[in-house]
Amino acid sequence: MSQTHLRPRHDPVRKFRLVSLPDKTCKIFSYLTRICLLLCLIFSISLVLYTTFSPNQNQFWNRLPHPTRTGTKLAPGPPTNISHVLFCIGGSTATWRDRSLYSSIWWVPNVTRGFVWLEKKIISHQTNKNVPAVKVSSPEWTRFKYSSSRSAVRIARIISDSVKLRLPDVRWFVMGDDDTVYYTDNLVSVLSRYDHNQMWYIGGNSESVEQDVIHSYDMAFGGGGFALSYPLAERLVSILDGCLDRYYYFYGSDQRIWACISEIGVPLSRERGFHQFDIRGSAYGLLAAHPLAPLVSLHHLDNLEPLFPNHNRIDSLKSINQAYQVDPPRIFQQTFCHDSKRKWSISIAWGYTVQLYPLLLPANGLQTPEQTFKTWRSWSDGPFTFNTRPTEPDPCKQPVVFMLEQAKEGGVNGSLSSYKRIVHEPGKTCKTTQYAQAMSVQRILVSSLKMEPDYWKKVGLYMPNHPHIHVDGVYIY
Repeated sequence: MSQTHLRPRHDPVRKFRLVSLPDKTCKIFSYLTRICLLLCLIFSISLVLYTTFSPNQNQFWNRLPHPTRTGTKLAPGPPTNISHVLFCIGGSTATWRDRSLYSSIWWVPNVTRGFVWLEKKIISHQTNKNVPAVKVSSPEWTRFKYSSSRSAVRIARIISDSVKLRLPDVRWFVMGDDDTVYYTDNLVSVLSRYDHNQMWYIGGNSESVEQDVIHSYDMAFGGGGFALSYPLAERLVSILDGCLDRYYYFYGSDQRIWACISEIGVPLSRERGFHQFDIRGSAYGLLAAHPLAPLVSLHHLDNLEPLFPNHNRIDSLKSINQAYQVDPPRIFQQTFCHDSKRKWSISIAWGYTVQLYPLLLPANGLQTPEQTFKTWRSWSDGPFTFNTRPTEPDPCKQPVVFMLEQAKEGGVNGSLSSYKRIVHEPGKTCKTTQYAQAMSVQRILVSSLKMEPDYWKKVGLYMPNHPHIHVDGVYIY
């Protein structure tokens, strides 16, 4: 049986076969490809070298498009002053009557702007006009979920109520409690270092590590106060209501605000002059060695001993305020010196206290706060967010303490402040001759030039023992 092989009339492989080129043409094409790659490499290297070392490199990059921020753009205008700050104070009808005394320390009618926000109208016959006007929070806060503190929802929404007022020339919204005491000149100096046209979230942490761990190190604690630039406040308000429902399980209003700002992507800018004062006992050790930063606020004073012995809390603040009015940037700023002949160390917290040690101490010891306080929640000996040193048990190594007596103008652009020795408790005084010599001092007079009003506005001056912090003379009587 014969077999017949069938072939297709057209070869499919031949139909799709690529067109072949002569060998000479292929070599020319290969050479051209290599030359092009080499030219590209040379051009790339030249471009990198030019943009790196050319003095006119910015001219090249400036031609490229740059990303821009969107949102409200405020006119640059004059430098920031107190009229550009709106205080948004959270209070309640149960506390405002007593705590308004704290506001009267720092509030200046027709100068400071803002309101204290309460949950309902308050019937009061109060005649003190040196406090913020009262506004009632909008009732929408009652519809939000909460887990432990319903009032925290209302206080968190104070920023919404404040923005919706649409008051003119507001650059910063400063949040705080009705027992927060502000030092407004220094607050303005701090805010002036930031561009109010950008989104800024400015404040401080808790002093007690346990509080920062429970809440967040990235959160501005509300009692010490915090500031939101207008663009951030406006953006925050646009998402606030939905955000509050997402974080209903948080305890405080400040934690809710922080969580919502985190969704916007704005981090906390820490300023060490905002004092939450999450401490118990006496704040003396911390204020006597205040960090090199402008004093912006004090809080939780009801939970601390009075700042001056033999004074109540309000009178203590009035004494500090009297010195603050003389030289606002210098209040609480620490400087120290040594008397090598008598082997004394003297530490000055201007406008507050002078400590005279009848021994020579190193600078790092004088700059470290003496632990006269406990942690906020557990009343423990720490940890804190700064170094501390224990109170010296040996009375012969303890300082002789002088407290502010008065502060006044002195000479041309200068000040004089006097500090009077306090009486030690019986039985706790050292009996050595050297200590008796220190105890014989009754007053210390400090002479200094006033610090420049815009000192804290300058970036890069936050360094220990900067010469402008120094005093001109210490006179012992």
